[in-house]
Amino acid sequence: MVNNGTTQVLNAVFGIMLLRRLLPEDYGKIAMLMVFATIASNIQDCGFRAALCNLGQPTHRDYNAVFWSNIGMSALLYLILFLCSPLIAAFYGDPDLLWLARYLFLGFLISSLGIVQRAYLFIHLMNKQTAIIGIVSLVVSGTTGVLMAYNGFAYWGLATQQVLFTATVVVLNWYCSPWRPSLDIDLKPARQMFGFSSKLLLQNLFNNLNAHAFGVLLGRFYGDYSAGIYSNARRWDDMGSNTVNGMVQDVAQPVLTRVRDDQSRYRQVFRKMLRFVSFVSFPAMLGIGLIAHEFLFLVAGEKWMASATLLSMLAIYGAFVPITTLYSNLTISQGRSDINLWNTVVLCVLVWIGLIALHPYGLKVMVIFFIIINVLWLFVWQGFANRLVGLSLWEALRDVVPFFLFATLVMAATWWLTRNIASDWLRLVAKIVIAVLLYAGIMWLSGAKIMRESVDYILHRNHE
Repeated sequence: MVNNGTTQVLNAVFGIMLLRRLLPEDYGKIAMLMVFATIASNIQDCGFRAALCNLGQPTHRDYNAVFWSNIGMSALLYLILFLCSPLIAAFYGDPDLLWLARYLFLGFLISSLGIVQRAYLFIHLMNKQTAIIGIVSLVVSGTTGVLMAYNGFAYWGLATQQVLFTATVVVLNWYCSPWRPSLDIDLKPARQMFGFSSKLLLQNLFNNLNAHAFGVLLGRFYGDYSAGIYSNARRWDDMGSNTVNGMVQDVAQPVLTRVRDDQSRYRQVFRKMLRFVSFVSFPAMLGIGLIAHEFLFLVAGEKWMASATLLSMLAIYGAFVPITTLYSNLTISQGRSDINLWNTVVLCVLVWIGLIALHPYGLKVMVIFFIIINVLWLFVWQGFANRLVGLSLWEALRDVVPFFLFATLVMAATWWLTRNIASDWLRLVAKIVIAVLLYAGIMWLSGAKIMRESVDYILHRNHE
């Protein structure tokens, strides 16, 4: 939590600086390209990080095979995208994207050099090192991006920020990880892992097609301004949800893998994770939706207010993202990457069909559809969890619904209590203070066990 929380705070600080200087069109250009960069990044990773973790105790031979496979795949992909950049620019009708794409895509090529080192840190739960790497990389890349934006480089500053972040992460991963590649190249272990990892690869591809559908479709149908407005709202929503989602992603699979041979213990561990995620995610994300208008107006000005309504809506989706991630890690830890794959593929196809069909009705209708289908899809994940580990729908609802209802009631009460405050600053502060006090008070008085355990743990750690 400290790692992801600090990361998102830094992201917010640099994001505010950039919003004050840049236009929606600048963000829109990057948003239109991110789907290609992300897909390429997924392909070069091939799901090998999760596959290495699932081995339990991977050998040097396993690591080495993945390292050289990733480098070869990344070089080939970059060459293909470099040559396809004119087609991408023509698809969007924006010639500026030609060289911007070729520059931005360098990020996933550089990333291939550090995937195995990152997997090593992940497998050995070296979260302290991961936190330091993330913070240092953000400071270096964020500072550079802001300086470039304030010196007139516009969207080139955003692109440089992303490329430099990746490069810094790779360098620090090498510094923190003791593993080193050798020239004794044997790709057989990578081929053996591919049966498992290929399903995760396809799942990640469709996950990102789902996540970046708006960037592609808005850029194609409405232009870079609309893509930028949505991108900004989604960026702030992701900052919030990633704070919770990141700690789930970094911890859930290794922990669940260790207890998977004891189904009763497995259910206990998973349900505690589910309660904790719900306890944190719902108030945090619904709170972001509550303060969206005041926050964006105060930090970025009138030019970004079109993003505020979208952020209020997307916060509902963001509140459920960590829960989806937890269910996804459940199926992976059970060795059922095929379930992840088909769940994600079907959802992605439905999202794209729905968004294309609804685009004549406007952006808000598209966003509402996106939120509803992603939230309802949790019932599909729950069905598979019941089949794999015997987790019933009633148990899951008991772990999730109370926190959702309490958080919703708190946000509604806070809005009503602050609705007549004229000052934007005062209303923003009042909303935050009242919501925090109300939620914490309700959780404590209702005897929420997960809150008392969290408080006791923090006090115990501080005492030690």
